[in-house]
Amino acid sequence: MIRSRSWSNALLCLSFTAMFVALPAKAQQVTGTPGSPSATTSISGKQLPAPDPKFGGVIKDDALQSKSWWAPRIVPPKGAPNVLLIITDDAGFGVPSTFGGVIPTPTMDRIANEGLRYNRVFSTALCSPTRAALITGRNHHSAGFGVISEQSTGFPGYNSIIGKDKATIGRILLDNGYSTSWFGKNHNTPAFAASQVGPFDQWPTGMGFEYFFGFVGGDANQWQPNLFRNTTQIYPFEGKPGWNLITGMADDAIDYISRIHQTDPSKPIFIKYAPGATHAPHHPTKEWVDKIRAMHLFDDGYNKLRETIFENQKKLGVIAKDSKLTPWPDEVLKPWDQLSAEEKKLFIRQVEVFAAYAAYSDHEIGRVIQAFQDVGKLDNTLVIYINGDNGTSAEGGPLGTPNEVAFFNGLNEIPVDVQMKFYDVWGTEQTYNHMSAGWSWAFDTPFDWFKQNASRLGGINQNMVVSWPARIKDKGGLREQFIHVIDVVPTILEAAGIKAPEMVDGIKQAPIEGTSFAYTFDAKNGKMASKHKTQYFEMMGQWALYDEGWLLSTKVNRAPWQAFGTANPDPLNNQVFQLYDLSKDFSQANDIAAQHPQKVKEMREKFLAEAKKYQVLPLDASVAARLVAPRPNITAGRTEFVYTRPMVGLPQGDSPALLNASYTITADIDVPQGGADGMILTSGGRFAGYGFYLLKGKPVFLWNMVDLERIKWEGAEALAPGRHTVEFDFKYDGLGAGTLAFNNMSGLARPGTGTLKVDGKAVATKTMPKTLPMILQWDESFDIGSDTLTGVNDADYKPPFPLTAKLNKLTIKVDRPQLSPEDIKKFEAAMKKVESARE
Repeated sequence: MIRSRSWSNALLCLSFTAMFVALPAKAQQVTGTPGSPSATTSISGKQLPAPDPKFGGVIKDDALQSKSWWAPRIVPPKGAPNVLLIITDDAGFGVPSTFGGVIPTPTMDRIANEGLRYNRVFSTALCSPTRAALITGRNHHSAGFGVISEQSTGFPGYNSIIGKDKATIGRILLDNGYSTSWFGKNHNTPAFAASQVGPFDQWPTGMGFEYFFGFVGGDANQWQPNLFRNTTQIYPFEGKPGWNLITGMADDAIDYISRIHQTDPSKPIFIKYAPGATHAPHHPTKEWVDKIRAMHLFDDGYNKLRETIFENQKKLGVIAKDSKLTPWPDEVLKPWDQLSAEEKKLFIRQVEVFAAYAAYSDHEIGRVIQAFQDVGKLDNTLVIYINGDNGTSAEGGPLGTPNEVAFFNGLNEIPVDVQMKFYDVWGTEQTYNHMSAGWSWAFDTPFDWFKQNASRLGGINQNMVVSWPARIKDKGGLREQFIHVIDVVPTILEAAGIKAPEMVDGIKQAPIEGTSFAYTFDAKNGKMASKHKTQYFEMMGQWALYDEGWLLSTKVNRAPWQAFGTANPDPLNNQVFQLYDLSKDFSQANDIAAQHPQKVKEMREKFLAEAKKYQVLPLDASVAARLVAPRPNITAGRTEFVYTRPMVGLPQGDSPALLNASYTITADIDVPQGGADGMILTSGGRFAGYGFYLLKGKPVFLWNMVDLERIKWEGAEALAPGRHTVEFDFKYDGLGAGTLAFNNMSGLARPGTGTLKVDGKAVATKTMPKTLPMILQWDESFDIGSDTLTGVNDADYKPPFPLTAKLNKLTIKVDRPQLSPEDIKKFEAAMKKVESARE
């Protein structure tokens, strides 16, 4: 018996080893008795998921004669760290105190003091493109995110679909034994795949993140977000006055850390932590606004702020001592001393709320880091804290705005006297606010320009702090090597001792395009030359190329708030080219293109080669036009939509689009005795949208025009008990939609006439002099039978405002303008001009 058992154990060991025959013996790490429930192993990682092992036990006719066997549990290599990957939103180099800013960021300071500062960390100049690059280790066009999903077009580099051949860091770590999670902003699910129809393979849970708590789109109302747990919508703020997502997601992350640790203390954790701060809307709590206001950081204006930050940066040594501050752009932004007293008052209010949002977010990040310390894991936790997915946003325009949705509809200069009406509620649930671009320019110090500007360091040069107490000993050190967000994935893999997979789900993987910067963790390599040698940048037709210290840039030809109008027809060649030697010119201040024409020519050719290699072509300089370009959502090609039951939560990207079209909405309802109230249909919310509802029994249709005006049709009489047909018919006066093909926006925001009918009889008719051209409030949803989140008219009702009539049927018919023969001729003529320019 003893001999037989020994022979069986030997067979088990052989089977266990055979399971991972491809893994070198020295790399395989096995614990426990092979075949026992407690056995673990690391894997080669070449193929994910790891193939199922052959059964290693013994099977006879009965259980007493047989030997059970369990496959080993897969674990990461011994010593693999926990990973906390933090990325904030719309924050330039000069925002945090860690890099000379005046906004207190003690959490970032702490990580810098316990680890390393990095001053040459690069983004893509826009949010979801940077995030796609961050989680895949590939360039943003390679990952399908040449722009945000809401602007996606039918080209591989721009379709907002991360290919199956580009597994994310979440998926790789998950299959290697990590617990993986994602908190906060997810702007990498296609806008046309964000509904409960799915598919869910492009949601965090489908890309290797076991747990997701956050919002799907580019921004969110932090007081009332369209929030998800995994793929299920949740509303945790209900019944909790003062609830804010910045704290809410920190609470959820802390609970997750505790839950995973208490369940299995040995299992490493990976968290992608992406707060909405400091993307608009800027929504901090009053406590933080009061703290910042009491500090009087901004009383002297944005010109003085820029100078202060610049001097702080020199004192800290986080920029080169000989750095120069480029001139203030008087032609773009009014200097502070030319502003009126009312403008100064408004702008200071705007920036104090922004600063409070940044400080508040940093504080809550600190609570998450402390949670790792509280469970005893911080020593072996790699913390990567990236300040900003691009430079500071200027999408509020020179004056700022109480409603960011207005900017996306072409209203980027709301008069100051109008904005002052929102002064006391700035940053509360009553605003979707953004600050003046003058502050944004200052917060990108020592660089210039903003988010969206891929050719200027103000749009792409971020900063970062990294700590890993068990490994990084050069505490407080500064690293100046060139690093791009695509370098984060290979760095995490090297730190964990995990190789990038060759196959995932049977699909051969595209090579990782980033370069690990783990070599910078060692003090002896602190001054080592950058291993990442060449990097292209491109965003909406503005582009640059970095090549071993040299930077070729296209001159900025569009401010971020100039999203409408005719775009550059030939963004590859129709450019003014600038050249910089960043090894001698830290802040991109000295254009030397005239002295080096051959270098300019050489780098232009190299950019084109990189563009071809990474799916950057075809270049497209359009901005707003891409927001309304056709894309394959679930409504594509449909002109009629029928609903027979209440339903809420359908996102804007998957719901019937009524903008720039004629439409008819017909509701068949039964009104009970005593009358009825409530929402029949709504899309959008407080900051832009429409609602079709019964108010004190009377039918109402209302358009909320970016919270500046509300256009209302209302019946004179309440509906009597019984069955009724209530209809809103809108006739749009717009031109052919085909004009969008070459960025002529004349087919948008045209007038139209709406008629409200009851049982076929018109009860109200009104003409809209203009309509919304681009978007509704895109963090709100399309709801039938009630209204989630915010309402389109606070004066009439408060959500959820359920419909008390019985809904039998709701029908929406959309009649979109067609391309006319004249449109086709205009389009062909425009294309000929483009071709001639290229030739």
